[in-house]
Amino acid sequence: CGKSITALSIMRLISCPPGRIASGSIELAGTDLTGLSERGMRQVRGARISMVFQEPMTSLNPVFTCGSQIVEAIRLHRKVSVKQARELAVSMLARVGIPEPETRFSEYPHQLSGGMQQRVMIAIALSCNPELLIADEPTTALDVTIQSQILDLLGDLQKQGLSILLITHDLGVVAEAADSVGVMYASALVELTDVKSLFAEPLHPYTQGLFKSLPRLGEKKHRLDTIAGNVPTPLELPSGCSFHPRCSLTRELALSFNGRETVDIGSADAPCMVLLQCVNEKPGLLEVKPGHWCSCRECTGYSGGKNTNPANA
Repeated sequence: CGKSITALSIMRLISCPPGRIASGSIELAGTDLTGLSERGMRQVRGARISMVFQEPMTSLNPVFTCGSQIVEAIRLHRKVSVKQARELAVSMLARVGIPEPETRFSEYPHQLSGGMQQRVMIAIALSCNPELLIADEPTTALDVTIQSQILDLLGDLQKQGLSILLITHDLGVVAEAADSVGVMYASALVELTDVKSLFAEPLHPYTQGLFKSLPRLGEKKHRLDTIAGNVPTPLELPSGCSFHPRCSLTRELALSFNGRETVDIGSADAPCMVLLQCVNEKPGLLEVKPGHWCSCRECTGYSGGKNTNPANA
């Protein structure tokens, strides 16, 4: 959890209050977005950063044609006439692979399929040539064929020089579309590396649990592995490492030192400093190997781990 909230935070779309900027910065080409006024952010949204939401049917306005919604986005950020905006909108529909763009321009969202609606959303997002496109679960609720087409489209846009922040829970989509991957648990980044390293050697116990829960072809039938316990609510996060109540490593350590799995992992008599640290101290990202960061204290013993900021690497 926390992926969509992170995206909305980048766009500064979290209402304040209740939301607030507690610390840190959000930098876009040297500009700290947290220091901009709301007027300044309106000039950034759509023009420099655009976002594709996961539910196109609820994001598109049902009472306006698809074309008019693209024209509105263009005229909001670019000084062009209605005629020029219409021409740009039709060209954007063609660019995202919509057949007969002139016809689709005048159609309403309900007249299009889910895949077409998502392409319209991408066309709106690209209409002002942004530097960064945030795609929040862009293939949710789409069939496999349409999902592949949307991913191919995003791949083509990436090759044209567009930076894309892709939010997904589908490891298949990650393998197909990503270069670098950040894994989040309970609103915190727990692992960060390139996609090949993540699939070859996941380090964090949560990431390992995700891979173990995937069905595999060619193997004998067996019950799929699951991650024990439940995802905590954001209002009641565990102390220390948020994953420690569900972590296979802490359970194994507790069992080996106490001889029984029902031990209270956070008890003061647990004779293992690793357990006490997991329970009492919030971990930060450590560079375990060159280009591979992880927040698990147990796996950071891999190479001593260095406190470095992956954003500056």
